[in-house]
Amino acid sequence: MSFKTKAQDGIENILFADIADANKLTTEYLRPVAEGFILGMSNGWYHTAKVHKILGFDITIGANLSMVSSSKESFNVNPLNLSSRITQNPATSPTILGSGNAVTNAFEVTIPANSDPNINGGNHPELTRNFTMPDGFRDDLPMSSVPTPAVQVALGLPGKFEVNLRFLPEVGNDETKLNLFGLGIKKEITSWFGPMDKTPLHISLLGAFTNMKVSSIIEDPSGNDINITNGLGEMKLNSYTVQALASLNFPIINIYGGFGYIGGSSSLDIAGRYELQYSDGLTSYTRILNNPINLDYDVSGFTTTIGARLSLGIFKIFGSYTLQEYNTLNAGISFSIR
Repeated sequence: MSFKTKAQDGIENILFADIADANKLTTEYLRPVAEGFILGMSNGWYHTAKVHKILGFDITIGANLSMVSSSKESFNVNPLNLSSRITQNPATSPTILGSGNAVTNAFEVTIPANSDPNINGGNHPELTRNFTMPDGFRDDLPMSSVPTPAVQVALGLPGKFEVNLRFLPEVGNDETKLNLFGLGIKKEITSWFGPMDKTPLHISLLGAFTNMKVSSIIEDPSGNDINITNGLGEMKLNSYTVQALASLNFPIINIYGGFGYIGGSSSLDIAGRYELQYSDGLTSYTRILNNPINLDYDVSGFTTTIGARLSLGIFKIFGSYTLQEYNTLNAGISFSIR
């Protein structure tokens, strides 16, 4: 997810609003990505409830796609209780995962005379400015969803335990980078239920956490009355899950599922120096902001997964669907021994 957008509708345009208003608008614009990442990156930890034998292992390459409902494509501005400095028309605006374009110059900001110390030391007339919210980018995403890829390694331990390590080394380009790390523990408890361990049914408990960081350079959109120096958007995310798992393991087909709880948090920092141009109709004035945006998100809820795996010798192909606030599709391939 890149913060680099077209000059006329970049995320930096929100900074023309009062700082408190800018934080509220940015929070709602980016909410589907922040929450979708949190819920997506805690999926795909398993494709069976059966644990490996001691020192048995698998290497898995998979991806999660968190689906975005139509209710997350736009947000209502009115409940945000924006200050009297800003007016808006219309009352709704696309989120980053919306499918429509924002209305041009839909927001108007009025800065009362001598009220902002970031403009000429607080010595300025009444100033006005229109700005446009960023567009939605739903159509640019795979299956219009939030993607979370990962490489995962599982290792069997004594006592019917299995440790899972997932990671994604820093990938991207000079403008946008992403990395991910996670650790999970699975404990098979089939033997707790007597003779059940003689059947194809396996039951386990899973606990796991994941953290991820996404960073993107915010470029200077020359020609749009904004000058940016060292612009950087950085999102840090943490997610955890605890689940009960069950699977029916047959020689070729494996049916599996899980039920539990998932939650997490994320923070977004928009850093750098931003010089914004306002006017009283005759003279242009510059408003200077440093590191203007700092946001936090939290999301949690119950999760239910159902999936199937096809075994082709040591190779496994699997897919699952998870019901939660952002329903998530997981698919991948695994190389498994013991």
